[in-house]
Amino acid sequence: MTPRPDCPPPAPPWHAQPAEQALAALDSRPQGLTAAQAAQRLAQHGPNRLQAAPRRSAWLRLLLQFHNVLLYVMLAAAVVTAFLGHWVDTGVLLAAVLVNAAIGFVQEGKAESALDAIRAMLSPHAVVLRDGQRQEIDAADLVPGDVVLLASGDRVPADLRLLQVKELRCDESALTGESVPVDKHIEGVAAEAPLGDRRGMAYAGTLVAYGQATGLVVATARDTEIGRIDRLLADVASTSTPLLRQIDHFGHRMAGVILGLAALTFVLGVWLRGHPAADMFMLVVALVASAIPEGLPAIMTITLALGVQRMARRQAIVRRLPAVETLGSVTVICSDKTGTLTRNEMTVQRVVCAGLDVAVSGAGYLPEGRFQVGAQVIDPDRHEALALALRAGVLCNDARMALDDQGQWHVVGDPTEGALLVAGHKAGLLQEVAAVAWPRSDSIPFESQHRFMATAHRDDAGTPWIFAKGAPEKMLDICDREWGPQGERPVDVDTWRRMATDMAARGLRLLGLACKRAAPAGQGLAFADVAQGYTLLALVGIADPPRDEAVRAVAQCHAAGIRVKMITGDHGETARAIGAQLAIGTGKPAVTGAELELMDDAELQRVALEVDVFARASPEHKLRLVQALQRHGQVVAMTGDGVNDAPALKCADVGVAMGGKGTEAAKEAGDVVLADDNFATIAAAVHEGRAVYDNIRKFILFMLPTNGGEALVVIAAILFQLTLPMTPAQVLWINMATSCTLGLALAFEPAEPGIMQRPPRPPQEVLISGLFIWRVLLVSVLMMAAALGLFLWELAQGTELAVARTMAVSTIVLAEMGYLLSSRLVLAPAFSREAPNGNWVLVWTLLACLLLQLGFVHLSVLQSIFGSAALDAAQWAKVALAGGVVFLGAELDKWRARRAAQRR
Repeated sequence: MTPRPDCPPPAPPWHAQPAEQALAALDSRPQGLTAAQAAQRLAQHGPNRLQAAPRRSAWLRLLLQFHNVLLYVMLAAAVVTAFLGHWVDTGVLLAAVLVNAAIGFVQEGKAESALDAIRAMLSPHAVVLRDGQRQEIDAADLVPGDVVLLASGDRVPADLRLLQVKELRCDESALTGESVPVDKHIEGVAAEAPLGDRRGMAYAGTLVAYGQATGLVVATARDTEIGRIDRLLADVASTSTPLLRQIDHFGHRMAGVILGLAALTFVLGVWLRGHPAADMFMLVVALVASAIPEGLPAIMTITLALGVQRMARRQAIVRRLPAVETLGSVTVICSDKTGTLTRNEMTVQRVVCAGLDVAVSGAGYLPEGRFQVGAQVIDPDRHEALALALRAGVLCNDARMALDDQGQWHVVGDPTEGALLVAGHKAGLLQEVAAVAWPRSDSIPFESQHRFMATAHRDDAGTPWIFAKGAPEKMLDICDREWGPQGERPVDVDTWRRMATDMAARGLRLLGLACKRAAPAGQGLAFADVAQGYTLLALVGIADPPRDEAVRAVAQCHAAGIRVKMITGDHGETARAIGAQLAIGTGKPAVTGAELELMDDAELQRVALEVDVFARASPEHKLRLVQALQRHGQVVAMTGDGVNDAPALKCADVGVAMGGKGTEAAKEAGDVVLADDNFATIAAAVHEGRAVYDNIRKFILFMLPTNGGEALVVIAAILFQLTLPMTPAQVLWINMATSCTLGLALAFEPAEPGIMQRPPRPPQEVLISGLFIWRVLLVSVLMMAAALGLFLWELAQGTELAVARTMAVSTIVLAEMGYLLSSRLVLAPAFSREAPNGNWVLVWTLLACLLLQLGFVHLSVLQSIFGSAALDAAQWAKVALAGGVVFLGAELDKWRARRAAQRR
């Protein structure tokens, strides 16, 4: 059982303390510390900097890349082939070893880079009060008790208990997953409040989106929330992928079998059959060299690299090569919500006026959509209350819409206000036109303590108007009338409250819009002008909507047998509503971070499997959920974009980070980066990953019988005291000309049809199944029988030994070519409609192998090197017939396996 990572002792609940008490606890004052106090505390607490952990040297990291059983076997094979003077084989083997080691060495620094990215999030500078004077200092010199001044655009330099705020909103999405900036105030909250609800705090690494504030430094460096994540990430050990674990296990067993067969062959030849020890040693060396699956690491690398290229074309950038296949193995995808499943673009989805409930189509900031009542599309201009509500939303607004360099719409300012602008744009009400027609004369900006914004205008006829927007409760307090289908009438408060409750239950953020036909009482707009006498226009429901393609991708994952779980730092109501739209956790309750805190590991493991929506989750919660699923044997992919996602991204079997809106910490911790921040790309990557795993298994299914067939031919000849049908040099020729070159074609095989309709393979599934073992034995025996049988037949007919051996070698080569065609599909017929098209590498590889074998048989230079002899047409016909036996046998076995599967 994986232990839960050690958590630091809980910090004082600064968010629960009044500001005055926090000042007293840190022996500070609103005017800040003195220079002497700051120097003393800096010596006590150390600099406000996240320290880098000691790292292994580059040489040690490089040497550890060779600590792999298959690489040991390949190095041994390189020594053997060098001993035999086969320098081309030696060069190929050493190149494959170096390529694998280089890839591992480059990817080794992933976790260290993730830690560097988190450390880089701390602000380099800070404005503080020291000795009562405003000073700009290096943020590393901040100490607990310092008083920091914040302004719009600043990065918060340490964890702060806010003392004074003026319209402060902080973008905490990197820490909490909140999709909109959070309004801040100075009041304390409950001690058990989750991070996203601690409105009296500002945390290191977050951004000031709007407003100003003064804050007391309560934690620096490793004691901050971002420092806690840094420690958490450093404690997470990188995990091996399922394929690498399987290959490692396979390599150990394969090495044992090869050495055992080699020893048995030597004993049989020398002690039982009387062959010279020197000759048998050379033959055993050749057999070991041919039996070693030296092509496997190279084929794995090539297959994975091809998968990387295909995934890159589908916007998935792979940072760690084995992650390609791991994506195809996942049984559970744990996804962040904001920006991954949703667009991270607030959108008006519903507008409720008195007697009119309007759905607004379209998602994100693209100003395209329709207004519908039920299934009927309506024109907003024909509904007075709706038209006026949209105008109020556009005019009572400080955001603006703009086009970026790529021609994409984005919002400058508050995302919620931006959603109102987009809704107006969909109705043809452009902000620039509306502002000229109804110019603003004055405004009261939004303040969290007042919960509204108001603006004064005059329409094109000179009539004065005041528009107000804000919290529904505040709008109901100032409104005594509502705008119905026939004009103004007394407000029905109970109906509006029921509508607000219904919209909030659907995960919508609510805004009320109201108006008053009047001018400010004084020279400018004052709070007294927004106290009463207003007419309620509408309630607006705003949400960060799911991506349309994410809805389809989740359905595709479900069809592929993959569970999708949403783990977000956002509110429970919002998470449940988005989950329902995505068919994630439908009909099941959502579990909050506070509830996870109360669970032990056993209970958490049960809940992690049963529940699909987790809200208000902290970095520790996300990490524990991933570990709980892994303890149950699941292969877990984790997606995320924030610093809070980095530990879980690193811990997961494959971490998928967002490339567009993701933080650098998330990208560096992830194995795969999605260039388009789109969950649908994950489904495409799973498709590619499954194809990669299929191709690696097909190569193994092809490689083992070809190596086994060669070994059995020699072993049978020794066992039955027969003339050896192949010389050591000829064994190595077969290995060089066919095993690697032919198998390479399987790396380019396209995915089989219906690959995403299969369930995920069980995580405990072995690389070589019972069906594969039977197929390997069958084909090995058939290959041995074909080659040895033809060899003995020719000797009995008086054929020269060199010619008979050449026919035996050619039989094995042609048998392997035919078996390659059969290996393209594990069960389906080789030439069925299910066979994927488009692998031209297969055609060229077969042609190249045939030309090489013709050269082996007919070129005098190769005849002198390998002891081969020319064959006539009749002899070639016998070779083709004998080689075809292997293809026919493999196809008959597939037919038998299909019939057995149908009976089950």
